[in-house]
Amino acid sequence: MTGLVTAALAAPGVIFAADAAPAKSPHTLTGNVGLFSQYIFRGLTQTNTDPALQGGFDYSHSSGLYAGTWLSNISWLTDTPAATGYTSSSLEWDMYGGYKGTFGSSDFGYDIGLLNYYYPGTHNTALFPGTVKADTLEGYGAVTWKWLSLKYSHSLNNKTFGVANSSGTYYLDLSAAYPLTEQLTLVAHYAKQKFKGSTGAFSNDANASYDDYKLGLTYALPKDFSVGGYFTGTSMNAAQKAFYTNASNTRFTGKDTLYRFRPEDFLTTMQHGAG
Repeated sequence: MTGLVTAALAAPGVIFAADAAPAKSPHTLTGNVGLFSQYIFRGLTQTNTDPALQGGFDYSHSSGLYAGTWLSNISWLTDTPAATGYTSSSLEWDMYGGYKGTFGSSDFGYDIGLLNYYYPGTHNTALFPGTVKADTLEGYGAVTWKWLSLKYSHSLNNKTFGVANSSGTYYLDLSAAYPLTEQLTLVAHYAKQKFKGSTGAFSNDANASYDDYKLGLTYALPKDFSVGGYFTGTSMNAAQKAFYTNASNTRFTGKDTLYRFRPEDFLTTMQHGAG
């Protein structure tokens, strides 16, 4: 009623404009942190079944440009030093950037970008000759439709996750996040990790390629919390299973497993005009 009274008391011919709503910022900064019963990457445990603390930050612009960083504890590089060459390494640090958008006003979208996996630590080629660093740069492109996505990631260097002479290696990922209710989401995934190249008689494809899958549920809680669980596994032949078996304790890193998580997202909108 205040607005009506003010208008009624205004002098004839004089218009009192309401305060303009603040312009919406084109910049958005989000963060996330999560505690997982273990870290599974492309079907393989990265923490030898131990818990993982993960988190990151993402910047996005209304134009579709985005960039971000993400970190997690790991142990896989030092679990088998004779195979990886690492005497110390406990962190995965990812850095990425790209552009995403939609095809017109349809439900179809696209996402293209670069992702760098960095593993700080001590890699000793004198002690473990023939090994290479695990740092990996991938270019990726994805097509999305509502809750479905198909993503292709292509290795741009010659040492994909510590596998030598592996230029051209790729990962093809079909994933779905289907909302069952407002809080409950069904998550499903099937992918193919295809290694290229060879070192002497050692074929990267015959020994390192495999398929992986995931099925699970996530449940949204108040204040941007969520909980969930996934069942993951891999499809490998005997040679591939031997390649992904931890030599120190003969544990197969691609074993079918169930893991749980509890992540939290938080959001900050940057001030209008910020760089």
